Amino acid sequence: MSADAGAAADRLNPLLYQVNTRVLLHELGLDLGRAVTLDDVPDAFLDDIATRGFDWVWMLGVWQTGPAGRAVSATEPGWLAGYREVLPDFTPEDVVGSPFAVVDYAVHTDLGGDAALARLRTRLAGRGLRLLLDFVPNHTAPDHPWLEDAPHRYVVGSEADLTAQPQNWFRVGERVVAHGRDPYFDGWPDTAQLNYRHPDLRAAMTAELEGVADRCDGVRCDMAMLLEPEVFAATWGDRSLPPDGATPVDTAFWPGAIAAVRRRHPGFLLMAEVYWDMEWQLQQHGFDLTYDKRLYDRLRSGEASAVRGHLMADPDFQHRSARFLENHDEPRAAAILPDLLQHEAAAVVTFLGTGLRFLHEGQLEGRRVKAPLHLRRRPVEEPDPAVRDLYERLLAVLADPVLRTGHWQLLDTAPAWPGNPTSDAYVVTGWSTAPGLPLRWLVAVNLSAEQAQTRVVLRGLLPDAGTLRLTDRLHPGTVYDRDGADLAADGLFLDLPASGCNVFAVSPVEEPT
Repeated sequence: MSADAGAAADRLNPLLYQVNTRVLLHELGLDLGRAVTLDDVPDAFLDDIATRGFDWVWMLGVWQTGPAGRAVSATEPGWLAGYREVLPDFTPEDVVGSPFAVVDYAVHTDLGGDAALARLRTRLAGRGLRLLLDFVPNHTAPDHPWLEDAPHRYVVGSEADLTAQPQNWFRVGERVVAHGRDPYFDGWPDTAQLNYRHPDLRAAMTAELEGVADRCDGVRCDMAMLLEPEVFAATWGDRSLPPDGATPVDTAFWPGAIAAVRRRHPGFLLMAEVYWDMEWQLQQHGFDLTYDKRLYDRLRSGEASAVRGHLMADPDFQHRSARFLENHDEPRAAAILPDLLQHEAAAVVTFLGTGLRFLHEGQLEGRRVKAPLHLRRRPVEEPDPAVRDLYERLLAVLADPVLRTGHWQLLDTAPAWPGNPTSDAYVVTGWSTAPGLPLRWLVAVNLSAEQAQTRVVLRGLLPDAGTLRLTDRLHPGTVYDRDGADLAADGLFLDLPASGCNVFAVSPVEEPT
């Protein structure tokens, strides 16, 4: 990892809040009765994000899109059915097109342009908040100027390709161009596939990334693993040979592009959306953070042993993982975890571990409907008081500096008594101010659907003399005093119900003099 990459990654365990910019502005416009821009984002909205303890705001979907992408969004039959399912009163005016069908990395004119974003960034900075934006490296919109001005930058095919797979190819004048896609699904019909084997395309996209970095403090790179040479070759084969005879390039794109950005903006943060067990590979290319969908999937499966195995990964990998329970691509957490205790257990494992804590707008209020990104509008939903209370308690816990800048570790457990297998249901972690110092937090979760018992192994992790107080900060009123010597010798006995958890702050009890 380079020194500059380390500088960005040293922002320990940050909190990120994702905003659907176009929905936010549309709802503001309805309230104000007029068209609005980024200048109209209320100070009170930004104050609320900062007060909750967030460090980063991801303004999703600020870039210029075009009429061709919107036209596809407004006519694709499967997408239209999804719109009507979410919005029974859907109208064509609700379609604004995908924010990932980018025509130009300039802020959309409807949002106030680059100047409005710069003013918003200044307001965020005044509250200690940093701005994250999108970068969509794999493809452009189908009406991007390069399709006319620099067609060699795209993957081109033949009439036979178009006839055999019309869902994956489209015509641009006399040429056949690929839709952007990943190798496991049909193409996205509102995109055009860029050709990363062409040296000119690589130079152009590096310049685009540098331009994005001029406008913000960090980027989230969409589907970043699609650019890896082995993935690109498997997807496109000989069709990606440069059509103009240029020498094809088959090395990784990201190391050079990231180095160029860091020369211009030292400490700039880059987060990769990445799947297929390629997270470590992209971290080695220089990404500060990578999506951790494996943890998300394993928590959804409810298998504690799989979660523990995942949390045993290299500490640097853990620190550079972005953990989430939902985002714009995943179902709403409150919908897939309608049982509040299950939701709480998954949230505790996700957000009280190390790495970036990534929360999605609406998640804190318990929204259940995943709104299509092609729309400017979402259904009205009343906040869920129980879910809102859960996240208020969780964010209050996360305000403790030890959970932001301290040392995290996975703790060992043992059967509560011989022959009791239920200890395997637990995931137990701890936080201290630094490696080798006593635990300041102990976090225990029973991920099973049954009552379970365990003993947490604590020898060498706590003072072995005096009385220690364990105060559950997530569940006020739960307080235990335990003898330090007993904890060192026998461990901490826990007996939690299904999906139960404890979030103990650990402190010594002052002995009377």
